[in-house]
Amino acid sequence: MKSKGFLLFLMVLLLSLSSFGVHKFYVSIYQINFVSDKKRVEITSRIFMDDLNVVLEKNFKKRANIGETSENEEDLKMLKKYLEDNFTIKINGKAKPIQFLSKEIDNNVVVSYLRINEVSKISSIEIENKVLLDLNSDQQNIIQTNINGKKKSMMFEGENYSDILKF
Repeated sequence: MKSKGFLLFLMVLLLSLSSFGVHKFYVSIYQINFVSDKKRVEITSRIFMDDLNVVLEKNFKKRANIGETSENEEDLKMLKKYLEDNFTIKINGKAKPIQFLSKEIDNNVVVSYLRINEVSKISSIEIENKVLLDLNSDQQNIIQTNINGKKKSMMFEGENYSDILKF
């Protein structure tokens, strides 16, 4: 699958570049797919666990343990609320509720699975993604979409955290 190849390429690139210095990269990746026959939008986010726990602690003034053995239901509630407040989508000009399905840990990355139901057609999608942008000035949120058979990408950083794609 091309998206897995891109992710592998990105990870290899990040690892090779990080071996030349101590500079840390702040990158999160989001894959958004419109599954027309199921009338839904499927979203996968990949966020580094340590950055996510730091931003949750900063926002909720509580220790966060996402991906750790001490993770509990309160940690999951904080994660859901943080994503709800900082990641929004409008389809055809209308805000759509994003359903949090589950999450898993892949090495030190939190992989979250989200979904928007009851979407029969997409002519435009507006994405606002402020996840981690208040934590690190170098944070980049890369969005890859596959909608109506068309693949498009966006990158959000700094004060640039929203954009609209038209189909």
